[in-house]
Amino acid sequence: MHLRFLLVLFVLKSLTVSAQDDFSSASIPKNLTENANAVVRFDQTDINILKRNKMVIKTRRAVTILNETGMRFFDAAEVFRPSREIKEIEALIYDASGKQIKKYKRKDFREHSLSEGAYIVEGKVLELDYTPVAYPFTLVFTSEVETTNTAFIPQWSPVAGTLAGTQKSGINITWLPELGFKFRDYNFTDVTLAKTEGANTLSLSAENIAAIKREEYSPAFYKMKPYVLFALEKFHLEGVDGEAQSWQALGKWMNDNLLADTDELTPETQAKIKALVGTETDPLKKARIVYNYVQSKTRYVLIALGIGGWKPMPATDVDRLGYGDCKALSNYTRALLKVVGVDAFCAVVYSGDDRRDMREDFVSMQGDHMILAIPQKDGIVWLECTSQVAPFGFQGDFTDNRLVMLIKPEGGEIVRTHVYDTKGNSQASTGSYSIAESGAISGEVHIASRGLQYGNRYRYETFSPDDMDKMYKRRFNNINNLKLTKTGLKNDKDGLQLDEDIFISAESYCSKSGDRIIFPINAFNQLSSVPQRYRTRKMPFEISFGFYDTDEITVNLPEGFNLEAKPENVSISDKFGEYKAEYELNGTGQIVFKRTLLLKEGAYGSAEYENYRQFMEKVSRTDNAKVVLVKKQ
Repeated sequence: MHLRFLLVLFVLKSLTVSAQDDFSSASIPKNLTENANAVVRFDQTDINILKRNKMVIKTRRAVTILNETGMRFFDAAEVFRPSREIKEIEALIYDASGKQIKKYKRKDFREHSLSEGAYIVEGKVLELDYTPVAYPFTLVFTSEVETTNTAFIPQWSPVAGTLAGTQKSGINITWLPELGFKFRDYNFTDVTLAKTEGANTLSLSAENIAAIKREEYSPAFYKMKPYVLFALEKFHLEGVDGEAQSWQALGKWMNDNLLADTDELTPETQAKIKALVGTETDPLKKARIVYNYVQSKTRYVLIALGIGGWKPMPATDVDRLGYGDCKALSNYTRALLKVVGVDAFCAVVYSGDDRRDMREDFVSMQGDHMILAIPQKDGIVWLECTSQVAPFGFQGDFTDNRLVMLIKPEGGEIVRTHVYDTKGNSQASTGSYSIAESGAISGEVHIASRGLQYGNRYRYETFSPDDMDKMYKRRFNNINNLKLTKTGLKNDKDGLQLDEDIFISAESYCSKSGDRIIFPINAFNQLSSVPQRYRTRKMPFEISFGFYDTDEITVNLPEGFNLEAKPENVSISDKFGEYKAEYELNGTGQIVFKRTLLLKEGAYGSAEYENYRQFMEKVSRTDNAKVVLVKKQ
């Protein structure tokens, strides 16, 4: 009764001003509409955790959509499934003056399945389809849902996203003390967080937050937005009680409840994989054979069924059907490896090129993807089991350099995935081209890519000829009217290197002025884009991808012309990287152009941005430096 009474007080507190709400767009403080496409007028969430397997979530949110772009903040939907019931749902629409013009009840919301195409997801959604008649307008959305799943308490952030201001946002939570409730806040340096804690209650709020406008090279939004995580040490997920007192305990629970009894395979499949491996004894070589088999046999399909979408479908089903999601395919590969005596562990990870870590300081259900880990004496070999083309042991920027949780029989363990060395992210270009008296160019270049630069390109071998042509024309967009006379690819999946041979020609590469021919000597690897200039840079910035390029190109000059001018050698060294450009003239009518660019990965404060911009501007200017030839008299 005490918990119910406190919840009533919280709800009354959050709704006391509702009668005086002014939804006119003119009443929004000016500082909140600056750089904003929408403004959250209020966003109140009340969560009552009544049992280990019962949680009630009430939402009341008002957002003023200022323009068409702001429609991405029009959120009037709730998901439901057997374990999640929608008790109430309603939406009101107000015009710019604050007058109510529409009211939508449950029957007005469109019901549709979450499954679509290659996605098999348990549950449906009630969603309001609304086409505005004018901007601005205000949506007021209220809902109440009840769920048996307490493994995922919704996180709270007073910021809806970039280009959205917030007048007020808050959350109230009540819970049973024996469940081990915990929370942790992040990134509130520039936002005042009001906090009231009781014995088994928590109230958080923040207000008057200006819209965040991203700047070029800004960190990923999750690194900047203020947010709070919540979790229970004793939770419930789709009929199963779980433990999360530590990463070890959470990992053991996942192993015992999510992975147990999912790795069985038929005797026929076991015999088949043993025959494929044959007499091979090296664990990694056996693993490579198994990985290639999985790639040839299966395809990726998202499946969010089972225990909250976290339990993989049995390996026998994947083997029979030939498809699965990241969990199913990782677990299937693990099962096959087990048959041939290779130990492997599933790992939960946040995927994407923004390198999001598992929050090691907050034990809870985290991550959005699963990969496979094969421990070795000198480290871990990581397998991306959802790709039919990824090389064995290559992660790329989808899952590299981030904290993940290994799921072992003895429990969970936080480890870091493979870190690609900056100099290992290399591109080495060698080649030559000839300049004709007409100003045309013809030549060839060989490009060898490794590391993350290999990751950007190994899929080229799956491209159609037309796609290859378009790709190279975008890549060499400094050469107008480019024609590809011949191309060749060699993808060394064992050595993790892609070799490209590209033969090109183009009319009018050079500009002509009287008896002179003028052309940029760096034809094959120009850095053309320069970071944007800001009068007052506000945000920190990141160089998220370090790399190392080397170029050596021989330029054949046309007969009957003398070299009148060439660029001076350049050497630039900065905390952000190193750059060199050299021009060697030999006696056979050739210029040998040599270039190196090392760009270092790193995170920097806003005050250093202009120095970085100037460094890149110098590189770009030198990359576009021109040679001048004059006709012999």
